[in-house]
This record gives sequence, structure tokens and C-alpha cells, in this order.
Amino acid sequence: MTAAIALPRNRVLADALPGGLVRDAVLVLGGTGLIALSAQVAIPLWFTPVPLSLQTLAVLLTGAALGLRRGALSSVLYLVAGVAGAPWFAQQHSGWQFASFGYIVGFVAAAALVGWLAQRGGDRTVARTAGTMALGNLAIYACGVPWLMGFAHLSLGKALALGVVPFLVGDAIKIAVAAGLLPASWKLVRRVESR
Repeated sequence: MTAAIALPRNRVLADALPGGLVRDAVLVLGGTGLIALSAQVAIPLWFTPVPLSLQTLAVLLTGAALGLRRGALSSVLYLVAGVAGAPWFAQQHSGWQFASFGYIVGFVAAAALVGWLAQRGGDRTVARTAGTMALGNLAIYACGVPWLMGFAHLSLGKALALGVVPFLVGDAIKIAVAAGLLPASWKLVRRVESR
């Protein structure tokens, strides 16, 4: 019978990979690439200026897997390159003058928060992962809704109706996916490291 290895709580999944600065740079660039690639899976909705995309899942997974600094840096790099002109935001947007830009700003906050929580064990069990991901989604909405209100001249109620409510079911599915993936990944890490 193999004894379970207690992993330090300040570790994230990326820390299971060997390496130092080069590894960290590759992970940050990979996180940025994952977010950019996920933005290309976007479905415009006729009733809201905010598209349905896989970006939130990529941001939350990047934050959890890479931790606070690397996860936030991946999102910052995605944001800065897009503002500078890379057409890799959802629907090939770039710059900052569009209705859903606030959500992209929220990606930085979400990646940092989720990364910080993951470093404290927030991604080790299904229940904690679901809570961590829900808080990450709230961080995205906390930035996205006010921007949507100002950009589109909407009331809070209308901004919530257009920028939150249509996405709640999809967010629940993304949270469920993350709650399955992350704890399972930790079990695999423990199994490999116990050998």
C-alpha cells in the first residue's frame, strides 16, 4: 500500500514540472496562447454585445495551474498584446473600445485570484475547486459589468441581464469541467511523485 504524499499547499500544478525561469516563461507564454486560442471559439449572441466564448474557462484553468504570478502575467500579456493590436480577442477584436473589454480586464483579476487560491489548496478537491472557479467568475463580472454599463449606457439591471444572466449556465458547465479536471490532475501528480 502506498502512503499518500502530502503536497505543500503553496504549490500549483505547474510546479510539478522541473525547471526555473525558462520553464516559467514557457508556461506564461503557453497560458497566454491558451487564452488567445480559446477566444477564437466564440459565438455572437443576437441579444447581447458580449459573445459566448471559452475564454473564461481558459483564464480560470491558467490561473489555477500556473498560480498567482504566472497566471496573472499570462492574462496581462494577453490583454496588453490585444490592446496593442493583436486581433485575438473574441470575434477578432483588438484595442479596447468594445462592449466586452471590461471582461478582459477582469481576466487579470480572475487569474490572480484563482492562482492565489490554488496556491492555498483551492484546486485540490471538487468542492474547493468549484468555489475557487465561482469566485474567479465573480471577479470577471465585477470588471465586465461596470464597463458594459458605461460603454453601452446601460442601467445595472440591464447590464446584468445582458452581461451576466445569459452566461450563468455556461459558467456552471465550465466550473464543473474545472472541478473535474483540477483535482484529477492533482491525483495524477501525487501518484507520479510517490513513485
